[in-house]
Amino acid sequence: MSGGLHRLWKERLVSKLSPFPGMKHLDVAGGTGDVAFRILETINSVSRRATEDTLEDDLHEETQIYVCDINPNMLNVGRKRAQERGLGDLGSLVWVEGDAEKLTFEDNSMDGYTIAFGIRNVTHMEKVLAEAYRVLKKGGRFLCLELSHVDTPVFKQLYDYYSFSIIPVLGELVAGDRDSYQYLVESVRRFPPQEVFATMIVDAGFRKVEYENLVGGVVAIHSGLKI
Repeated sequence: MSGGLHRLWKERLVSKLSPFPGMKHLDVAGGTGDVAFRILETINSVSRRATEDTLEDDLHEETQIYVCDINPNMLNVGRKRAQERGLGDLGSLVWVEGDAEKLTFEDNSMDGYTIAFGIRNVTHMEKVLAEAYRVLKKGGRFLCLELSHVDTPVFKQLYDYYSFSIIPVLGELVAGDRDSYQYLVESVRRFPPQEVFATMIVDAGFRKVEYENLVGGVVAIHSGLKI
């Protein structure tokens, strides 16, 4: 129901990441490939503009984007979409079934880490943040896109009414699934406010932690660096 906005939000997430050729990146809870495809497209665009063909080929081989998701069905969706986009045979995309709280990647192995609309649903956010810090190299960037808390009082009242009174009804009418949409609304309410979540990121070891509210805080992008 907000597919267009989702695309814009994910594009903003990738723009803040500033992907570069040859990077090793981990996208967690991204089984459908939305974020990974955008990162790869950005890297390919940078390569075409800034390098010669021979160097571009070398960097294209070195670039690796790992898509990690606990749900194998979502990974299958992502693989299928990659094939449809002509990206299925690229070694740059690596699909991994895994748990955000117990990643199988080595310490200090990633240049970047993203998680979009995933951390709200984990059992222990502290473990996810600790794992993100562990796998990132020094200088690596952590980015989290998540539904958050509206910061404008009047808008907040309207948004709360829409969330609790309209979204579950729309879920039932459009998808025949009121319970899932009710869970969505309640899980957003339980998610820590922006300042609290930023503090959790700092406690995990990250520095230069900041966040950007989009649409008045309906969603927020949190970021931090491993220094």
